[in-house]
Amino acid sequence: MVNIFPTVIYSFMMGMTVFALLDVFNRPKERQTVFLKGLLLLLLMHLAGELFIYSGAFVYAPGLVGAHLPFRVLLGPALYFYAHATMSPDKKIGKRLWVLTLSGPILVLLVMLPFIFMISPAEKLALANPLTRDPELWKIAVFTCLSTTFVFILYTISFLLMALKLHNSHRQQLLERFSDIEQRSVDWFRPVLLIWGTVWLMYAVEFSLGALGWFWFGSGKLLPILETIGLAIFIQKALNQKVLNQSEKGLPSASQARTALLSAEKMQLIASKLEHAMNEEKLFLQDNLSLNKLSESISETENHISETLSQFLHTKFFQFVNGFRVEEAKRALQNSDKLITSIAFDVGFNSKSTFNTSFKKTVGYSPSAYRNLLLDNKQ
Repeated sequence: MVNIFPTVIYSFMMGMTVFALLDVFNRPKERQTVFLKGLLLLLLMHLAGELFIYSGAFVYAPGLVGAHLPFRVLLGPALYFYAHATMSPDKKIGKRLWVLTLSGPILVLLVMLPFIFMISPAEKLALANPLTRDPELWKIAVFTCLSTTFVFILYTISFLLMALKLHNSHRQQLLERFSDIEQRSVDWFRPVLLIWGTVWLMYAVEFSLGALGWFWFGSGKLLPILETIGLAIFIQKALNQKVLNQSEKGLPSASQARTALLSAEKMQLIASKLEHAMNEEKLFLQDNLSLNKLSESISETENHISETLSQFLHTKFFQFVNGFRVEEAKRALQNSDKLITSIAFDVGFNSKSTFNTSFKKTVGYSPSAYRNLLLDNKQ
């Protein structure tokens, strides 16, 4: 009855999750931390449910088989709520979203009713063996597996897409307000979404195929490995993710929409101020330059600057500032022998990776390739 490999893997994952929970429970009660606790607790229930089956422990309590399924459907919503607490400027989650979330486990419980009340614990145990299972009761079990899996897929895809949309919105807000977004953009979240989305969908497919009696060579092996990788990455990144302040999250959704109010003449005046601030005062050399600081420097509101950048100059704050930094870096690469990393920090960048990305996007070459090109032209 015991499937050794997945038993060991899921035991390891439960250990990781427990240690992460102990860490999180010792942290201040920020919204981000609270929702991370909830997500980790749901993951623990999901892992315990899998371990209950793979370890063969279900033979001692067959009545508990499937008890984790209503909680499993909450994994997608819980990941979205964690993302909301981490990145969204809105402090509250809408009531409709809470209702949608709670409808998932309710649907699962409804489709599980025949399995719960029409099959006794002894009959559930008999279903585990093809030689002892009752064909009619087996149909109920298969229907339960397929139905709960369908609900899980539907809710997981919906909430993962919502989380992806939230992350994209968060990143766009940062581009409009900061010249350095690397420590604020939570860019690790996108690959985690991809990994977990793939793992959970594979889990649902494998679970359904197993209920139908179909197995492949990777059953019980590949999926636990991928799930371990995804969980390890998420725990490491989530525990190290700093709590963003309100300005780093942007404006609440009720305050985001704004119509064009400035005349072309006013935007031309602001654009001239922006050019002067960059070319003459060289504000771009400040590594922590933000829209707020630029607003104070040129005595224009943040909204007016943002409107001028988007409607008149057709750019965002991030690209606008870093464009001047790249031009300054080009001059430094041509006129000095400084290390590229030193030049990056000198012109206002906070990290070499952001510098390299911005430089290549603007110039078409990496900084090192551009320097080599300059040397070749001199010879």
